[in-house]
Amino acid sequence: MHLNRLNLINKRLKIIAFTLIVGLTFYGCNSNTDSQSSGNDTETPTESQNFKLIALGDSYTIGQNVCEDCRFPAQLKDSLQARYTALDTFNLEIIAQTGWTTTNLKNAISSAEPPTDFDLVTLLIGVNNQYQNKPFELYETEFIELVDTAISLVGGDASKLIVVSIPDYAYTPFGQGSNALNISTQLELYNNYAQTYCAENNLKYVYITDITQEGLINTALVASDNLHPSTLAYTKFVERILPLALEILE
Repeated sequence: MHLNRLNLINKRLKIIAFTLIVGLTFYGCNSNTDSQSSGNDTETPTESQNFKLIALGDSYTIGQNVCEDCRFPAQLKDSLQARYTALDTFNLEIIAQTGWTTTNLKNAISSAEPPTDFDLVTLLIGVNNQYQNKPFELYETEFIELVDTAISLVGGDASKLIVVSIPDYAYTPFGQGSNALNISTQLELYNNYAQTYCAENNLKYVYITDITQEGLINTALVASDNLHPSTLAYTKFVERILPLALEILE
């Protein structure tokens, strides 16, 4: 009788032990599966981004006497691309021509009717107002109008605008043939006005004029026409513009 009871107890213990082993094995498999599943859930595929840039201006923006990839908007685009993934794209539109005053640029933008969904806009204008002896009051009025227009092209977000100062062509062989001191004095008036307006309205402003004022000492900063900035000068412009551009896009 005792033997039968012992056998029965042993059978029950074996059944319990088997059940525990099977249960633990099943739990371990489920844990691994859940863990792998969780890991997969946290993996987010990289999505490409498409950035739209627009540059507004005159000869200093279109890049008179340098190649298309050498002008500062193109160099800025390339510098931005280098800091993003190969999947990200940068599209650049330029509205600028040599000789344009603020009035010319205003009319050109109106005629072009560009979209208003750009991610970044640069504005560099005014040298031809000075060169053509336009009234300074015209620049005061139309610069503000162009700033407002530029902001409208980035969906009304003023933080996406970068205003660039006017280069000083007095420090070129061409400028030396005129009244160089008068050129510098007048352009300083233009730049001070733009810089003050930007400061008062919390707009981004990049001063590059001092780079061009080294043109007589470092002739590599002047293009072969002895007037406009060279590829090297534009590279130096971009070194100052790039940090703000990255701040805007990131």
